[in-house]
Amino acid sequence: MAKDIEAAGQGGFSAKDYHDPPPAPLIDAEEFTQWSFYRAIIAEFIATLLFLYITVLTVIGYKSQTDKAKGGDDCGGVGILGIAWAFGGMIFVLVYCTAGISGGHINPAVTFGLFLARKVSLVRAVFYMAAQCLGAVCGCGLVKAFQKAYYSKYGGGANELADGYSKGTGLAAEIIGTFVLVYTVFSATDPKRNARDSHVPVLAPLPIGFAVFMVHLATIPITGTGINPARSFGAAVIYGKDKAWNDQWIFWVGPFIGAAIAAFYHQYILRAGAAKALGSFRSSSTI
Repeated sequence: MAKDIEAAGQGGFSAKDYHDPPPAPLIDAEEFTQWSFYRAIIAEFIATLLFLYITVLTVIGYKSQTDKAKGGDDCGGVGILGIAWAFGGMIFVLVYCTAGISGGHINPAVTFGLFLARKVSLVRAVFYMAAQCLGAVCGCGLVKAFQKAYYSKYGGGANELADGYSKGTGLAAEIIGTFVLVYTVFSATDPKRNARDSHVPVLAPLPIGFAVFMVHLATIPITGTGINPARSFGAAVIYGKDKAWNDQWIFWVGPFIGAAIAAFYHQYILRAGAAKALGSFRSSSTI
């Protein structure tokens, strides 16, 4: 994101001039001629692959260690807290590693929200989502290759609606959970805030990772926590069972709705985008 920031002292108070970066073009054909574009796509692919590999392996390991048929017990393994830490911790690490290359999306819902806010072009958004989904499939494929005996037996890390919950409840959980994540992404990467507080860009991966961690604590018992369509899609493709596919729409519709609401809330309510647009229109109409 552009950071054309200029420092200026005002009577003992240090302020920084700030101008909103221009919106990304809907379709930018020039991106196809830039190596940075393809480098960013590769970064999203590898980051999502690593994310799914570590997290799904953690889920399967936990279920194996708590399998009473194998002498396990409910207190064995990392527990739900450990699974939540695996997801949140990996997002923290991977966002930190890739933020300067691709923006560190690692999630089609995040990419969709940033696209709606005109932070990325349609071309980049589509290629990012494709790379994320392919990376997720490959990551889960690696887990199955290394844990073939356990993968299908312990659910393959696939997202499914838990027994006792309606589809509406599952959808609402995904909407709210994704809203928390994407709202955090917007707040942590807000260029206006970065201009005012120099420490914010450095700390950005931390609140994003914590948001993923907290949402997992709340929604693992309901849906297993998707809030990332690529994560749900990759696990469903490799696992291949009917239940995972029957519930798959929840893990696309919910996150995309949650991301859209977060983008609208941040851009038009908190950043007063609607008021600015109305003011600009009134100014132009009086000229």
